[in-house]
Amino acid sequence: MSVPSSSDPAVYEKVAFEIIAIATSAGGLSALSTVLGGLPSDFPAAIVVVQHLDPRHRSLMADILSRRTPLTVKQAVIDDRLQPGTVYIAPPNRHLLVNPDGTLSLTQTELVHFVRPSADLLFDSVAASYQDRAIAVVLTGTGSDGGMGVKAIKEMGGTVIAEDQNTAEFSGMPQTAIRTGSVDFVLPLSEVAPALMTLVAASDAE
Repeated sequence: MSVPSSSDPAVYEKVAFEIIAIATSAGGLSALSTVLGGLPSDFPAAIVVVQHLDPRHRSLMADILSRRTPLTVKQAVIDDRLQPGTVYIAPPNRHLLVNPDGTLSLTQTELVHFVRPSADLLFDSVAASYQDRAIAVVLTGTGSDGGMGVKAIKEMGGTVIAEDQNTAEFSGMPQTAIRTGSVDFVLPLSEVAPALMTLVAASDAE
């Protein structure tokens, strides 16, 4: 399925989606740099990110990404309240969850598919909290994390994007998502940010 595009700048008077949840693993820093670097500073949705990281080391991901995008980027902390135009990165060895009141929770409960943070848990919480106002994006990565979560997003009326295997450095995660039948758009990496701008700016009004 193709995403409608326009040559006109996006106008964010009324947004169709309030949150973007992104999952990635191996190759994720480069992919996230491309996607987040393609979004404007006034992007009107919050973005939450799970990337599988070595739990033994402090993550520099927020610092690195903040130099590659005009968006505000920070490592998520408990009770953060989601703000448009801000990217919240799950810290190493913590599951990141989104609450119905728009705040964040971090837990150190058991590994899911051998990983923590888990994209499946993030997507499940986003689906429950934001329903049809949520977009899930699965980028490059090994393993199957995110496969169950995209089904939850889709079942609650949200939209799912997966990176095309031809641009994904590692295709395991996006291919797992695609095989669920819950993916709305399979896009090359360079088209993910433009698609997000188009989708978020779309008005619900007929």
